[in-house]
Amino acid sequence: MSRKPVLAVLAAAALLAFVIVAQAPVRSADPPERVIVTNFPEVQPVSGRVTVPEPVPQSQLVRRLDVIVPPIDRAATTQLVEAGILDAAGFTHAVLSLRGEVQGNLVRDGVVGLVLVPDEEQVLRALLEQGRFDFALEVEAPVLREERGWFASEQPRHALGFPSYRIYLYNSSDRSVDADVFVYLTS
Repeated sequence: MSRKPVLAVLAAAALLAFVIVAQAPVRSADPPERVIVTNFPEVQPVSGRVTVPEPVPQSQLVRRLDVIVPPIDRAATTQLVEAGILDAAGFTHAVLSLRGEVQGNLVRDGVVGLVLVPDEEQVLRALLEQGRFDFALEVEAPVLREERGWFASEQPRHALGFPSYRIYLYNSSDRSVDADVFVYLTS
C-alpha cells in the first residue's frame, strides 16, 4: 500500500475523533456558577430631529457691578446687601473675585466680603434666624487706608454643591464702598 492513502486514512480518522470529542458535553466536578442578570431601564426615547444650535458653554462669567455696600458687619446677617441670585446649574466650580472703591476717606481699615449662600429654604432660614452661613462660598478683600480707596480680593476656586446661590456682601470698614463682583463658573 502506498504511503498517501495511509496518511489520508489517518488524517480522516484524526478529524473524526476531533469532531466526536468536540461535540461531547463537558462535565465538571464543580457546581455550576451563579448567573446574575441585570435589567437596565430603557434609554429615554428620542424622536424627531435633535440639534444643538450652538456649543454647550463650558464656562460663564457672571458680573454684578457697582453694588453699593454700606458699613455692615458680617454677623448682621439680616442686613447684608443682596446682589441677586447666581444660577450655577450645570457648572461644577466657581472662581470668586471682588474689587471696588471706597467712597470717601477711610478712618479705619476693614474688609469687604462676598458670600454665596445656597438658595435653599432651610439654608436661608439658618442664615436669617441663626446667623449661620451653611455651605457658603466666600472671599474677602482687605480695605486699607494706604491703598488710597481701592481694594481687590484673591481669586479662590470653589467646588459648587448647589444649582443656585444668593449673593451677599458685607463691609467692615467705616465708609460705603462701590463693589464689583465677578463669578467665573466652569465645568
